[in-house]
Amino acid sequence: MLALSGLRKRFGATVALDGVDLDLAPGEVHALIGENGAGKSTLLNVIAGALAPDAGTMRVNDAPYAPASPLAARHAGVALIHQELSLCPHLTVAENVLMGLEPTRAGWLDRAAMRREAARLLEAFSHPDLAPDRVVGTLPIAARQVVEILRAMAARASIVLMDEPTSSLPREDVLRLFALIRRLKASGVTIVYISHFLEEVREIADRFTVLRDGRSVASGTLTGVTNETLIAHMVGRPVDALFPERAPAPQEDVLVDVVDVVSPPAVRRAAFQLRRGEILGVAGLVGSGRTETIRALMGLEPAESGDVRVHGRRLARTASPATRLGAGLGYLSEDRKGEGLALDMSLADNITCTRYGACSTGGWLRRGAQRDQARRWMEALAVKARSPWQAARTLSGGNQQKVALARLLHQHADVLLLDEPTKGIDIGSKVEIYRAIVDCARRGAGVVMVSSYLPELFGVCHTLAVMSRGRLTPARPIDEWTPESVMEAAIGG
Repeated sequence: MLALSGLRKRFGATVALDGVDLDLAPGEVHALIGENGAGKSTLLNVIAGALAPDAGTMRVNDAPYAPASPLAARHAGVALIHQELSLCPHLTVAENVLMGLEPTRAGWLDRAAMRREAARLLEAFSHPDLAPDRVVGTLPIAARQVVEILRAMAARASIVLMDEPTSSLPREDVLRLFALIRRLKASGVTIVYISHFLEEVREIADRFTVLRDGRSVASGTLTGVTNETLIAHMVGRPVDALFPERAPAPQEDVLVDVVDVVSPPAVRRAAFQLRRGEILGVAGLVGSGRTETIRALMGLEPAESGDVRVHGRRLARTASPATRLGAGLGYLSEDRKGEGLALDMSLADNITCTRYGACSTGGWLRRGAQRDQARRWMEALAVKARSPWQAARTLSGGNQQKVALARLLHQHADVLLLDEPTKGIDIGSKVEIYRAIVDCARRGAGVVMVSSYLPELFGVCHTLAVMSRGRLTPARPIDEWTPESVMEAAIGG
């Protein structure tokens, strides 16, 4: 169905693809795995016609294939589901799903037919937030991800490229997507599937190819290879343990005391204490109010009632995010593209912007000091970039996430509010981020960590609380929880 031979692609001095070979059969789900910056997204963009390769050949159904544009690729039966959402927020769900494929009648747009076709595609997910006439800009991130998936499905493609399609989906939507993939597979559609979750890859894929530094370094059937071997191929070295040794038990000193915070409509009651050196995990289903809770603590969502004390000092409910930043709070958004980074600014500016005082004298920014401090955090988190002066927009999604975390580490925040800190991060980079989080706890910082990935909560947290329908359960020691009890609490059991 698809054959790639010797594909190469450079961006200036950066080699993104360095001779990639790949062969896919009809009706195959092929997992493409590797670290951030390994070339996975670049490869899919080449196949989808968004980028032209510098060298190499592509064939579809044994015929030469060289699309001049993404639209040409779609007409050839190739559709791409992007990792970073590429939707038009001012248009409706139906208009986004059928963009470029709009039904017409006598040369005029047939809106009724468009709504009917969008409704047919929406039946595969039955998502409560989605309707054909809903404006995409009003949707939560998980619902927007579904729109991105449905847009590829509308093309009725014979080759579907999926770049982290489940990164923002709750488990119930993941299951719907997997059911759809199995239906496509049964009808002969070939799927290339990128994911950093190896358990997800094993659940849906037949074979795999590992990319490292732009090269295909290993391939085969998933049934004959262990996770340890896959990880070693991805990072070029064995990874002995995914999670570092847990930080010492928290001290008695209470850093943050949250008392009955209410932020309608998502947060009905949240209360907890965070001690010095403690990593508190917050689990729960997408839409349960987890994100809104820590946004309310950071002053990004209005709180109707309740108190927040940091170092014993009460923060006014109307205190701005800047005031809370000055009080020692640091926040990592789950939406790195929309809120987490200033994409057109340099990596150095993004990393140092919440603590410019560390690299300035007399009110003047010292560019050399800023460069050196940014470079130190980039090396600590293994950010793959040419220079600290490179624009954040030019990095892969995973490396952008590491830059967002580097800002909090440079800030030396006393309290880190982390919303999905490893979202879109490869396994090798997750190891580095877990170590950074644990190191923060070791130096006495408190960490609140929202995550949909239970293994990392059990791997690094001291305590855990579960959000369900806007209410946060009391925090309990991590060894008093099991994955089953977390799920029971999440669904309101």
